Amino acid sequence: MKIVLLDALTFGETNLSAFNDLGEVEVFQTTSPQEVQERITGCDVIVTNKVVISSFHMSNTPSLKLICVAATGMNNVDLEAAKTKGIEVKNVAGYSTDSVIQHTFSMLFYLMGHSRYYDEYVKSGSYSNSAIFTDVSRPFFELKGKKWGIIGLGTIGRGVANIAKAFGADVLYFSTSGENNTDDYERHNLENILKGCDVISIHAPLNEQTENLLDYEQLLTCKNGTVILNLGRGGIVNEEAVAKIVDEKDIYFGLDVLTKEPMVKNHPFLGVKNRDSIYVTPHIAWASVEARDRLISSIVENISSLK
Repeated sequence: MKIVLLDALTFGETNLSAFNDLGEVEVFQTTSPQEVQERITGCDVIVTNKVVISSFHMSNTPSLKLICVAATGMNNVDLEAAKTKGIEVKNVAGYSTDSVIQHTFSMLFYLMGHSRYYDEYVKSGSYSNSAIFTDVSRPFFELKGKKWGIIGLGTIGRGVANIAKAFGADVLYFSTSGENNTDDYERHNLENILKGCDVISIHAPLNEQTENLLDYEQLLTCKNGTVILNLGRGGIVNEEAVAKIVDEKDIYFGLDVLTKEPMVKNHPFLGVKNRDSIYVTPHIAWASVEARDRLISSIVENISSLK
């Protein structure tokens, strides 16, 4: 069996040796659209994270039996074509849940505690010149007693809700599909979530219901001091609106996902004046060492089950 990994760079330094027990393995760190067909020709299994596999690629690779998507979402594979051609497509679910939940709180506390300011205050030498032992020039607040609104109460959203509750927060949620109901937490409409919550975190997929869900007009309704965290998908929050509103209002954003990744060179975030009000990480919430190990193990298992 010939196995081709098309974008192994996304796994970082994760050990890939388990693939060698399954057959002949060829590993490419990155693959451009123009290189895909040449690299998959004659293979039985493709492993891809973000590289697009189209009907054209499948038609020109008659040996192909399985496409392993190294992620939960499978929008980079033509699923209808695969079904028609009898090619299995397998994804991996649940491997990054704990990692994303942890990163949600990491982003929150960085923003809520003004970590950037206080770290630079000490490292710049300002603390050494202080007349007193402390500095409270940037007020921060406790999570206990605050209202936390969750947009998308799936597995990750519920995990965040449970930990927020343990901190003493009052958790509310908005169902983006309109179908999610639970007795554990109060369900509210989006307007109430935006107007009433101190923290709002997004854990929803990007679809017709969620695209541009939070635009400038919606963000204006948030209270001063609100922290909004997007750990779902880029495109749910309008990034131009975010760049505009942080320079106009006391509001904070933590984003691990962007509409286009990597970030474009002229992105509006790069021109923000209130830089302490926005915290962006390069799509890393999913990528703890443990999560990447679980991902590889699951992919290997999917290939092993190939009939």
